Amino acid sequence: MAGTFASFPGRNAAIALGVAARRQLVAEWRGTPLHRWSLASPRPEGLGATPRDLRPVDAENGARILAGGFVLAGATLTVGPRGDPWDRPSPDRAFALALHRMGWLKDVVAAGAPGPAEALRLVLEWRRAFGRWNAFSWSPEVLERRVFNLACQARAICSRASEAETADVALDLARQARFLLQAAEGPVRAAERAAAAAVAAAALGGRPSEQLLALALQRLERTLPLTVAPDGGHASRSPQAALELLFDLLTLDDALVQRGVAPPDEVMRAIDRLAGAVRFFTLADGRLAAFQGGEELQPAYVAAARARDEGEARAIPAARNGYHRLEARSLQVVADAAPPAAGPWSVAACAQPLAMEVLVGGRRLIVGGGWSPDAQGPQAMRLVDAASTVSVGDASCGEPLRGFAAQVLGPRLTGAADAVEARRHEAPGALWLELAHDGWVKRFGLRHERRLYIDVEADELRGEDRLTPVGRPGARKFAPFMVRFHLHPQVHALIARDRKSVLLKPDGQEHGWWLRNDALEVGLEPSVHYQDGQPRRSQQIVLRGQARLEQGARIRWKLSAAESR
Repeated sequence: MAGTFASFPGRNAAIALGVAARRQLVAEWRGTPLHRWSLASPRPEGLGATPRDLRPVDAENGARILAGGFVLAGATLTVGPRGDPWDRPSPDRAFALALHRMGWLKDVVAAGAPGPAEALRLVLEWRRAFGRWNAFSWSPEVLERRVFNLACQARAICSRASEAETADVALDLARQARFLLQAAEGPVRAAERAAAAAVAAAALGGRPSEQLLALALQRLERTLPLTVAPDGGHASRSPQAALELLFDLLTLDDALVQRGVAPPDEVMRAIDRLAGAVRFFTLADGRLAAFQGGEELQPAYVAAARARDEGEARAIPAARNGYHRLEARSLQVVADAAPPAAGPWSVAACAQPLAMEVLVGGRRLIVGGGWSPDAQGPQAMRLVDAASTVSVGDASCGEPLRGFAAQVLGPRLTGAADAVEARRHEAPGALWLELAHDGWVKRFGLRHERRLYIDVEADELRGEDRLTPVGRPGARKFAPFMVRFHLHPQVHALIARDRKSVLLKPDGQEHGWWLRNDALEVGLEPSVHYQDGQPRRSQQIVLRGQARLEQGARIRWKLSAAESR
């Protein structure tokens, strides 16, 4: 019966109706005086620990805010010195999210002597405008980060506050942390919400904070095993999500030590596992592998999460969380060799099976779109054309929900490939992967098989992308297909006179790399790559072919240093 419902065409719409009805009832309760009273009682007894967020501080951003300019999520709001950003419209939704999450608080505090007082003023202004529940500023996606950020800066911003102001800040933090623990939004980000609430509880003082901390840690112990896999991978399969959760748990660990509370075993186990995953996903340029809704991020940001790594070198495994690494002298390859996350975990997942990234000499050469939820890019960036993999015709092998269902459930991924195979082989002087997925079987009767082979001695990467018939193709006889190689914005490409080879030249490298192939047609087309949340123009190499659906087709290609030609 469960299987029948799972395949029901209107399943997501039916779920969305039920969720929307429940949320309406909850929203009505949250607006009542009784609910407001329940959040405020018992009152915390001042402040406790000083949680330390290890994420890097941007003092320039803090100085800009002191001068009255908020530059967040690529948009700007000018309010003037000691202006009020809460009493005017935000430029766009991404800006509003960043503003209400208060990630900028630490920047303002670090901006010199006036910083803490200005941060306190802005927090109290927020309290006057949004201290009571509303659907946006108290939504889980906003509240979780604000609770964490306010908890980490509470003692600093109250350093010159009056007793009444300190009591207001502490009460607000307690109210929001309690509200966060009440948010029944399913398993996705449940561990992050519990961690933020626990950090807030540790930052508060008195018996009420101890009760709140115990409740938050109990919730965290239940949710961490659902979120962090034994190999350290995040349930969403986003490398960035693993990094961000590691940051939060390290902050919590520090705050618990300050309070004299032993961190739960489950928290310490998750920290160890996530640290291993972050080591795996950190590539030669110090940035993360950018897959499944995660950005590559700045090296300093990634390094901050690894600051507590032991100094001794640790062996990096060949695979984690469904990703594989292949390395030679100059080459580094990461391939996505597992299905995307499913169900509620797929709100930021990408339908890009067997996508890959390639670094040469420690610089990104071949990449994906770099899309993330915070980048606010179009949902099309989650589809197969935005990744360095194979696409067939104008079809997609999975796409986000749309319309009412997406508004309620989030843009979950539907119709994605759910059968992905990966076999790894190693031999003296050689490493290779044999990968396959079924994302094109239903529509075209074709199975995509990708072979990635690294010749360690020659320092070159050879690839073969094959479409193999495994089912009935239907009325169609042929289907065009493309092998895409999206290039990093700092890579320049030039097609050679033979119209087959493409010379790739990363900025800052003396020699380039040749991409040779046996495709019917080779083209250079515009592309876009998201970096630090903002789109940057780039190029993509497109190898085109025609697949006879009864026989299949293949394209072979090779990446080697230009000097070896």
